[in-house]
Amino acid sequence: MNLHQLLKEVGKNDPIAQKRLFDLYSGSMLLVCRRYIKDSQDAEEMLLNGFFKFYSSINSFRYINEQALYSWIKKIMVNECLMFLRKKMAFVVIGDLPTEDHISNDDVLDKLNAEDIFRLVLELPTGYRTVFNLHAIEGWEHKEISKALGISEGTSKSQLNKARKLLQKNLSQQGLIYEQRKTN
Repeated sequence: MNLHQLLKEVGKNDPIAQKRLFDLYSGSMLLVCRRYIKDSQDAEEMLLNGFFKFYSSINSFRYINEQALYSWIKKIMVNECLMFLRKKMAFVVIGDLPTEDHISNDDVLDKLNAEDIFRLVLELPTGYRTVFNLHAIEGWEHKEISKALGISEGTSKSQLNKARKLLQKNLSQQGLIYEQRKTN
């Protein structure tokens, strides 16, 4: 069964089709949720809420291609995560965190794998992480971010800048730790 036909079956509330679609996209969508939600159980809950919302609104989706479907599901997941953060008041815009000057090492990223980088992004404070994900990963403009989060564009820009600085510092430190582990 092709994807377009599968979506038609999902639209008829076929539980087997819903399970198939969930199996196709749940892995990648859980990663999307985990970028925003630090706690894995909460991220899984947002994943399930997102799929429920997706199934509930499937008949308003017009299938064009797989990429459009992926984008639509991803948008639902991101919005679910943002609603969760606002509800839990976990999105708190914080001021400057103390950062020491650090030596920039351009090949730090070459030493780290994707899991290490993902973990470092997840360790960012919620406000930094949220704005960073929306701008750097999702491609949202600051105007969209400010509207979605109820903050000013200037605050969005500031949070992104601070997130980048802290991430750069943490990446540099992680690269040094990685080098020490490698030589021991």
